[in-house]
Amino acid sequence: MQNTVRSLRVQRGLSQGDLGAALAVSRQTINSIETGRYLPSLPLAMALARYFETTVEEMFDDEE
Repeated sequence: MQNTVRSLRVQRGLSQGDLGAALAVSRQTINSIETGRYLPSLPLAMALARYFETTVEEMFDDEE
């Protein structure tokens, strides 16, 4: 998931702070998700999926 979040964020030209502000979480939380140090709660994972117009399954699928 961490690479998916980073990839989608970078594709949209967002900083970690921008994404954190959009989701009402800290830049550090986004950094931790992207580096795999933090697995987001289901509500946060759903918010990420909605924000990037994808599904939670696609964000968690590491087999591509």
